[in-house]
Amino acid sequence: MCGIVGLFLKDKELEKQLGQLLSSMLATMCDRGPDSAGFAVYGAPQDGRAKITVQAADPDAAFAGLDSALAKRIGADVAMHRKTTHAVLSLPADRAVAARDALRADHPAVRVMGVGDVIEIYKEVGYPTDVVQRFGLAGMTGTHGIGHTRMATESAVTTLGAHPFSTGADQCLVHNGSLSNHNNLRRDMVREGMRFETENDSEVAAAYLTAQMDKGLSLGAALEKSLDDLDGFYTFVVGTKTGFGVLRDPIACKPAVLAETDQYVAFGSEYRALVNLPGIEAARVWEPEPATVYFWER
Repeated sequence: MCGIVGLFLKDKELEKQLGQLLSSMLATMCDRGPDSAGFAVYGAPQDGRAKITVQAADPDAAFAGLDSALAKRIGADVAMHRKTTHAVLSLPADRAVAARDALRADHPAVRVMGVGDVIEIYKEVGYPTDVVQRFGLAGMTGTHGIGHTRMATESAVTTLGAHPFSTGADQCLVHNGSLSNHNNLRRDMVREGMRFETENDSEVAAAYLTAQMDKGLSLGAALEKSLDDLDGFYTFVVGTKTGFGVLRDPIACKPAVLAETDQYVAFGSEYRALVNLPGIEAARVWEPEPATVYFWER
């Protein structure tokens, strides 16, 4: 079943409230996905710096000395800010690829959740309100964010199986539904050099969009192309460094609602996820059409 929320801010005055608003939206989706939850927040960039969000099952052991070991390995300064089972590593942007490779090679107990200039991703097994409180979402700021509550129907309840999935810099996806051709797509992308961490079909969808954008397509164009290449029933909400996109499959059997004001664009699996947003009573509210790309960019 699963629940999805997303909030793309147009008004800079709301950026300090992003986490508070997004956490309230996620709380309404608990009964759609009580198994696990996750969210991505797009914050302010730091000149010349990149972020790598990592997670570990035993963070006390895995994160001990991680920043200094990684700094020595890549020949650059690394700062680490830990949040329970996750940590955000800050490092020079031109060393981000080397750092990710070093993490995979030298620290197998550490899992990379996301990489980019502004994105941070947090996800864990547990009731969504507990996950949100654990990572302090309500206190986070930023320009946009997406979140997901999961009811696992096709794979185990694990941290790696939770959403969002991120397979490209500052890009992530949350998904409600099921793809029928994801195994074939995964094999094709593996041959092209893409690496996968799970058997989840949603990771395949995220990787597909990354591959298309790596070929020069915009997020909107990549979503358009996915209508031809992805088979199944699905609702996608996707975030990039500057963009926010929504797509439903041609049948559109999964519930979805969009709302737009001069201050924001908001998405929820159900309208109740949007009711506490400022000015919602004056918003343009509609059900997104099947097989239609909705895309906003700053």
